[in-house]
Amino acid sequence: MSQPGNDFESLLQREAPPEVERMGLTWLVGAAIATAILWQIPGGDYILYPFTILATWFHEMGHGLMALLLGGQFQKLQIFSNGSGVASYAIRTSLGSIGPGLVAAAGPMGPPLAGAALILASRSFTTASLSLKILGSFLLLSTLIWIRSLFGLVAIPLLGLIILGISFKAPRWMQGVAIQFLGVQACVSTYHQLDYLFSYTAGPLGLSDTAQMQRYLLLPYWFWGGLMAIASLIILVQSLRVAYREE
Repeated sequence: MSQPGNDFESLLQREAPPEVERMGLTWLVGAAIATAILWQIPGGDYILYPFTILATWFHEMGHGLMALLLGGQFQKLQIFSNGSGVASYAIRTSLGSIGPGLVAAAGPMGPPLAGAALILASRSFTTASLSLKILGSFLLLSTLIWIRSLFGLVAIPLLGLIILGISFKAPRWMQGVAIQFLGVQACVSTYHQLDYLFSYTAGPLGLSDTAQMQRYLLLPYWFWGGLMAIASLIILVQSLRVAYREE
């Protein structure tokens, strides 16, 4: 009779099936809840620090890329060691109030949309591995093109290299776990600064994103904050449902 340890090693060495190994749904939901709670308590930022920086990158890239999509300019991106960031961009004046409103919304909605894409990519090993490679490469590319802060020039390429290393060197099961965990973290990051969604100002930076939406899209900032908080949760739940749906 073989020993249990040998059986486990044989299982790890066995050729992985076409579908990528995925974390149990219960574990993913638990990770999402634990993350949301940790971000609300003192010291939680330090435990989740790499994901805080990645969420800031998603957020600020959302602003900049939306400006580009609307025909404007994405000038530079600054990310700081305290987890904050600033995207500098210019928007075409011909778009009226819709353009600035969409760019403001693209920041808070960038992480959950990116997270949903990563979770959905976990349905097969090919898409999971490719998505890790794209994410890692885009982190490096953004460093060359847009990032202009000293901390960002160190932290963002480091994250990119780690993700690329996982995509090239890690076994299939680890890539599956990584893509889903990163996706969940991105979706839940909306709740990192939940008070920010319901704040009118962003300190020395001026108006918050939701206040900008109020300015250009009329409805009050707290309405937009609540809408995006609910939308982020729906996006997470639906992406998990699709990822775990049997064919």
